[in-house]
Amino acid sequence: MNGFTNRETLIWLNSIFISNATIKVLLEYFDNIKDIWDVPSVEISKIKGIKEEVKEKILYNRNPEQLKIILEKIDELGINAVTILDENYPNRLRYIHNSPTILYCNGTLVEEDELSISIVGSRKSTSYGKWASEKFSKELASIGVTVVSGMAKGIDTCAHRGALDENGRTIAVLGSGVDVIYPRNNKKLYEDIIKQGVVMSEFPIGTQPFATNFPQRNRIISGISLGVIVIEATEKSGSLITATHALEQGKEVFALPGNINSIFSRGTNSLIKDGAKIVMDIEDILEEIYELKERLCLLKNEEIDYSDLSPIEIKIVDTLKERPIHCDNIVYLTGLDISTVISTLTILELKGIAKELPGRVYTLS
Repeated sequence: MNGFTNRETLIWLNSIFISNATIKVLLEYFDNIKDIWDVPSVEISKIKGIKEEVKEKILYNRNPEQLKIILEKIDELGINAVTILDENYPNRLRYIHNSPTILYCNGTLVEEDELSISIVGSRKSTSYGKWASEKFSKELASIGVTVVSGMAKGIDTCAHRGALDENGRTIAVLGSGVDVIYPRNNKKLYEDIIKQGVVMSEFPIGTQPFATNFPQRNRIISGISLGVIVIEATEKSGSLITATHALEQGKEVFALPGNINSIFSRGTNSLIKDGAKIVMDIEDILEEIYELKERLCLLKNEEIDYSDLSPIEIKIVDTLKERPIHCDNIVYLTGLDISTVISTLTILELKGIAKELPGRVYTLS
């Protein structure tokens, strides 16, 4: 008996580049996947749904010493390997196509990261794109939303920086091993992210940033999030791959409109033409994603100082908690007369608690 756990066995299989699909076949075949170390070779050769060359690869690399070296390296680097068998594995990733078996994490995943939005875009970005990326990441971070991106140059870097500047959480999903910083000049950003969030990758330790890795990692960027904002993208941008993954995963896709003469806006403008939601303000995102709207309402309720409100003011504030509402509906729900409602709303506006929207509609500030 080798003494390895199921989790450690998954790390070994990942380290020899056994695909997620194959690992899932093995998880279904074995009651405990750690048994793969001890069963006779002939049993592995009989497993259906796995190519012969992959079976040979598993048998050839069935070396306990090899795994011990990998586990020691992970421990030495302070990396946390989160497997699909673990409770803290991100729930949204469990249900996407080709869900990653392992996430190597530098930093810590927390429950609050379930409320996350991805921001992606071109590496060669304009000043407009960089400004927008930072704007949206800061606004999302300010209401407790984790910002997810790929730590690439341009839009990704601005997205992470915006969240960090707002003291918010951010997740970087790499197309290399989690110990391989790419691009290299983002070393400081990498170090800052692991203090306020997590850098993660499904690729084994030491994996270099091969071009073929990035389209694969993009499904994780979209999969871990409630929705994806595409800031700038050329017609053949990797960001459009992320948007495609998002649509396949049933996620909301938002796109920033741009100059029709700019190559960096052709991708986003095409997304809008094909039905993506135009995003010009954080309200555009909140309208589409219930979880974010609920989060914002909760924050607003926590900020209200009820000790300074009269019973009538409290009654009206309670009607504004869930959504913007017309003043006539406030009259109906509270049973107050229209003059009392209007005068009280005016007082609440002066106190900075309520605000009027077009059409005599009111909401919490």
